[in-house]
Amino acid sequence: MASRASSANAYLLVPIVLMAALLGTAVIRGPNLITESGIGSAVIVAAPVILATYALMVLAVAGRGTVDLAVGPLLAFINVVLVKLSTAGILASPIATFIVAIGLGMLYQLLFALIVIWVRVQPIIVALSGFLALTGINLVILPRPGGVAPEFMMGWGAGTTIFSPVLVILVVATLSWYLFTASTFYTNLKMMGYDERAAWTSGIRTDVVRIGAHLIAGVYVGLGAICYTALISSGDPTQGQNMTLTAITALVLGGVALSGGRGGVTGALLGAVSLWLIGYVLATFNFGAIQAFMTQMVYGIILVLSLLLTLLVPVIARYVSFISPWSAFLVLGVIVLSIMMQVGTFDTYADVAPVAVEAATSERYFLIEPARVATDGFQISAVQAFALIAGLGAIAIVLAARLVDAESGARKMGPFLYLFVAAMLIALFVAIIVQPDSSLFGVPK
Repeated sequence: MASRASSANAYLLVPIVLMAALLGTAVIRGPNLITESGIGSAVIVAAPVILATYALMVLAVAGRGTVDLAVGPLLAFINVVLVKLSTAGILASPIATFIVAIGLGMLYQLLFALIVIWVRVQPIIVALSGFLALTGINLVILPRPGGVAPEFMMGWGAGTTIFSPVLVILVVATLSWYLFTASTFYTNLKMMGYDERAAWTSGIRTDVVRIGAHLIAGVYVGLGAICYTALISSGDPTQGQNMTLTAITALVLGGVALSGGRGGVTGALLGAVSLWLIGYVLATFNFGAIQAFMTQMVYGIILVLSLLLTLLVPVIARYVSFISPWSAFLVLGVIVLSIMMQVGTFDTYADVAPVAVEAATSERYFLIEPARVATDGFQISAVQAFALIAGLGAIAIVLAARLVDAESGARKMGPFLYLFVAAMLIALFVAIIVQPDSSLFGVPK
């Protein structure tokens, strides 16, 4: 069973290795990335692309080659509607904002699904028509970038801290998919993506499953539009085309099969983060006036190479079947965390002096005095603390995932065990967040 799971997840090796290489390069080229404001800004900027990629992932898993080219214009449409209503004073409540954003995304995706099912038009035709229609509608609603976002989200896009409402939205959206994978509906969705005819003959109501997939995609697009509105604090009807290209590239880069039946938020997340890191690394080289051209060219090259690698994954998997994607993730994660800690703490340590030959026997084995933090007591920098917490959190999540995988067949304690582990993980992060002045982060001021 373990070998089959490892083989099924072999497609994750490429995005894992790529993201580790890009993250290490980005940290070395731009050390500001691992500061509190750098990580916070990265979360804010990457969140809309990640959520748009999630939306495409759900539709791709559903099969029929469903790649919604209108995901970018749809996200921009929700953005301009929110800004237009906010500027007019109609939309001010956070709950109402979420309802409008998610509702618009679900309504469009419902219309998409009904046209595909009942009118029997190919999904790519519907997607292209939606792309062109929404691009024009956005310019009618808001001819040029402007307007004001709802007041409650004006501070969401500041990016001065790691923990923000946008991060909460991203975490909830990701965890919700993992909970969704435990449902029978998800099993039917993957079966339909692999072979819709076989799923239909097995008694699966494929029309209902496809509508459900589109509604889930609409929820993700709505959340992405909220994050995008918080990022720019205004409306922009012109960014839909770029968002579509970026999300599709991230989808393919994450190993999600466009033919259906294979994919998840893990690959989509790795692909979206890798794509953002590519843009970040390219920005450190400062190509000047051709910066945007270079970025788009690299995205296009990566898209073509990723499609080619997708064809080679079955061949590569036969030779690297002994390598678990999660083992590679942990090993590469330790290496990248080491690079981050080295770069982030380079100027943290005090100067050291040679040790005299007449020193105690226990000290003669040191050529120089061991490096110590330049403050009294047991203290580590904020970057070290974040790296430590992130490492421990990753280990805890991996252990919990392995436990879930081992016990999923037995079902000895039902969902109680999984909920208990999830509650403990959440309690750990909450305890860290609500105690910023603990000795772990230094002496309180």
